[in-house]
Amino acid sequence: MNRDLSDHAKTLALELLNRCEDHISAVSLLEQVLNPRYIEGIATSTHFSGLHWASFFGTVELVTVLINAGGYNANQQDCTGLTPLAWAAINGHEGVVKLLLERGNVDPNRPDVNGRAPLGWAALKGHEGVVKLLLGRENVDPNRPDVHNLTPLGSAALEGHEGVVKLLLERENVDPNHPDEGGDGPLGCAAIRGQEGVVRILLERPDIDLNRPNKNGRTPLGCAAVNGHEGVVKLLLEREDGDPNLLDKNGRTPLGCAALNGQEGVVKLLLERENVDPNRPDVDDRTPLGCAALSGHEGVVKLLLERENVDPNLPDEDGDGPLGCAATCGQEGVVRILLERQDIDLNRPNNNGRTPLGCAAVNGHEGVVKLLLERDNVDPNRPDVDDRTPLGCAVINGHEGVVGLLLERENVNPNLPDTHNGRPPSGAGTEGHPVAQPLLALSSVGTSDASVRRQRRWDVWKSRVFSFGKKPS
Repeated sequence: MNRDLSDHAKTLALELLNRCEDHISAVSLLEQVLNPRYIEGIATSTHFSGLHWASFFGTVELVTVLINAGGYNANQQDCTGLTPLAWAAINGHEGVVKLLLERGNVDPNRPDVNGRAPLGWAALKGHEGVVKLLLGRENVDPNRPDVHNLTPLGSAALEGHEGVVKLLLERENVDPNHPDEGGDGPLGCAAIRGQEGVVRILLERPDIDLNRPNKNGRTPLGCAAVNGHEGVVKLLLEREDGDPNLLDKNGRTPLGCAALNGQEGVVKLLLERENVDPNRPDVDDRTPLGCAALSGHEGVVKLLLERENVDPNLPDEDGDGPLGCAATCGQEGVVRILLERQDIDLNRPNNNGRTPLGCAAVNGHEGVVKLLLERDNVDPNRPDVDDRTPLGCAVINGHEGVVGLLLERENVNPNLPDTHNGRPPSGAGTEGHPVAQPLLALSSVGTSDASVRRQRRWDVWKSRVFSFGKKPS
């Protein structure tokens, strides 16, 4: 507003603002700027005074007029607990903030319903000038947390306001490690969002806690790794006092987190650290390679296999190695990469006695079955704990394509019985079920031509097995 506001204009403004607390215009304004969950409170009373109005819009002259006129409480809270000072701080009105702070009775630490004081709001919004003014008051608490236990420094770090972070760190009594409700300190907050500039500033503090875990057990490095923030990971790894192998609550290292989420750039950075353990398993006994294999992250699998000390066969809690994990989920690209390793164990059984071929067969992953059958040293007849071979698994689950691929293999024995511990397989109604006694199903087939014989075998299996249990049409 023009500084040479006439006395008449001031009188009119004062008359209007003295009657605005529950005016429809106040309700309309708050409905536009507030979180919807506060709207119900407006229906009762806004408590949004004329001083709130003038502070909201940053009109220094009107604020001066209202204060000098008396009758206004500079610490009055509206329906959301915000004071005139808070509204000025939220909107970055330095002139109004300065004017209000000059009054000795103004409380600069009064929180709103979210527990956030004016300094917290200014920090969250990145208003450096307002932050500087508030920090000039000796009685301002720079560590006052909101209801989420987020301090002004944490708020500024989360939003990437580098200038505000610098101002707050100049205050001697600022705690650079105060955790929020999730256990993340300002460094963790910045790492989660990938705020490289803030991370760089915080790392200059000698008392910063690099390895502080949050409630999920994840350190700032782990937070950056799981979200793929390469720049932050690089900055944190430059510090020798950071531990790159600390586990989160899932037992996962930062490398495991990055591998599971397919963050290739982060995986590459972590593997450059000599002290990074590439085989550290999580709570499911799954290594970073197993995590990447299960999720089909081919680029990560390649990076991990380039590390000499990576074990490509370490099993998870189910007994599946990385190849078994990839086979179970039908990750053809990963299977192809793993099969290039000379030391890969093709026939390693899991806890159910099922090999990678059996895992792929039971789930109907034809592409994986085909890749595995191209290897001469794969055992296509190895039974699982229920005495089911890969062929038996494919048959009982109705995977015709897989059955066809297996029957093309000369050394696949289609007559091996599925005894299921001496009982017919699950779902079989009689002892004569063709899966339980496949030899009977094929006994009528007799020809010297191998390809014709395999086709006839398939025809017999298909007619007897895949029709089992179906209602007659």
